[in-house]
Amino acid sequence: MSADHDHSHSHAAVRPEVAHSHRVPADMPESVDIYDTTLRDGSQQEGLSLTVDDKLRVASQLDALGVHYIEGGWPGANPKDAEFFRRAAEGDLRLENATLVAFGSTRKAGGKAETDPVLADMLAARTQVVCLVAKSAEWHVTQTLRTTLTEAIDMVADSVGFLVSQGRRVFLDAEHFFDGFRENSAFSLDVLRAAADAGAEVLVLCDTNGGTLPFEVERVVAEVAERFASAAGIGCHFHNDSGTAVANSLVAVRSGATQVQGCVNGYGERTGNADLTAAIPNLTLKMGVKTISPERLPLLTPVAHHIAEVVNVAPDAHQPFVGISAFAHKAGLHTSAIARSSDAYEHVDPASVGNDTRFVVSEMAGRSTVTLKAAQIGLDIDDAAAAAVVDKLKDLEHRGYHFEVADGSLELLMRTATGWKQDYFTLESHRVITELREDGTFVTEATVKVRVGDSRVIATAEGNGPVNALDTALRQAIGPHFPRLSRVHLTDFKVRVLDTSRATAAVTRVLIDSTDGERTWTTIGVSENVIEASWAALEDSIVFGLLHASAGGQDSAV
Repeated sequence: MSADHDHSHSHAAVRPEVAHSHRVPADMPESVDIYDTTLRDGSQQEGLSLTVDDKLRVASQLDALGVHYIEGGWPGANPKDAEFFRRAAEGDLRLENATLVAFGSTRKAGGKAETDPVLADMLAARTQVVCLVAKSAEWHVTQTLRTTLTEAIDMVADSVGFLVSQGRRVFLDAEHFFDGFRENSAFSLDVLRAAADAGAEVLVLCDTNGGTLPFEVERVVAEVAERFASAAGIGCHFHNDSGTAVANSLVAVRSGATQVQGCVNGYGERTGNADLTAAIPNLTLKMGVKTISPERLPLLTPVAHHIAEVVNVAPDAHQPFVGISAFAHKAGLHTSAIARSSDAYEHVDPASVGNDTRFVVSEMAGRSTVTLKAAQIGLDIDDAAAAAVVDKLKDLEHRGYHFEVADGSLELLMRTATGWKQDYFTLESHRVITELREDGTFVTEATVKVRVGDSRVIATAEGNGPVNALDTALRQAIGPHFPRLSRVHLTDFKVRVLDTSRATAAVTRVLIDSTDGERTWTTIGVSENVIEASWAALEDSIVFGLLHASAGGQDSAV
């Protein structure tokens, strides 16, 4: 269920000067613990819902990444979290690098820690570490808890002391700490003191409303670290409502924090939590602070994308470090510079975080961009062919094509410029008929006439729309000649009207996403006739799939 972890760096150790630093504060830690709360705080994001199996898969990915702590949820708060901790304890979750944490609140006002049901649930979760949330702002004590400041402090001391007496390591999550410190710093500090005196291992300063800015964080964390560094580690937990959660985390570490909390991909309520996929590489690569093991840093991008798939939230292409566009270069000036020196327009080596340099080809491209893109796909292209591609790109994009999102069609265009011509099939004609029947149903029928080698083939098929009917008819016609085609599937179909002023006569752009189970690609077609645009994208999709099946020696005309 949990893994042993070296906590020797939990309290600040002075670190040497590093290349990216100008002046390193004397109290800046050499290393910090990474605490992920995706399974609890992150799952509060609107539209994000995890099953127990989902939570187990996410936890396994986080463990593979090498975070130090995984907050599993609030045991007892709902049946799902109760089942998660039960299954984790029974062996369904085997952690090699991380330690599982149970989350919960202090005892109720006026109650006893020994009989408090929330504390009992935390113990029943059977985790080595528990994270205990407590109000550390006067207003929230008097108006939300409706109790006295003295009782609030006693609630912290009693709860921490009880859990420690039961053999648990305790982190104190000081909720609304920065707002509370601004309002009544004496009370907020008293809450921390009560927790530290009772045996809390880490005091986590939370910006629950996400309104604190970096210069405030620097001042407050430095003061807290000066007061408590000898008694407990200092943690930080920032929400991103002001867009500064990652920046606040970095500043907190510079001021002495030794634990950074957040979520992979920045998930969380409202605008989310500090994005660990940005905080980790910034700390490690820019500030020289040890976080996860260096050999695991290249797992950052694949883990971020894997978790995005599990939680069913589309990855942000422009996410720093791990987005597919994080190291994408479109302008010709940029790509020509990248060709000479990889760091000309890249702040870190993409491979260091498991990402790749991408050369996006569009009407802004120059020959160097085309040459680099060709090299990426293993295509030898000379200057004349590259110039021809650039001219063709500019003409087609003027007509509405958009090749930076259509990698499959772009590759075929580049290959054609070198003299390549697809010989899998030749279209003679196709016809699409849509019929409205008496019972109100629409039926679409497509007929495709093609030549495959010396054979002339005619196929007719029905579909739930023109693209589906054309796709089915084409597969019936050429599928027997190319068995590998059965593995190619269309996964998405998008239509965009490019000139709304022309109403139904407007030019339309069609994008088709496809996969063969191993790779994915996108193809494009543009025309005033949506059927013509759809056929162009469909034909490119099928040809691209056959090309790479043939290149792998797995398929050829039979």
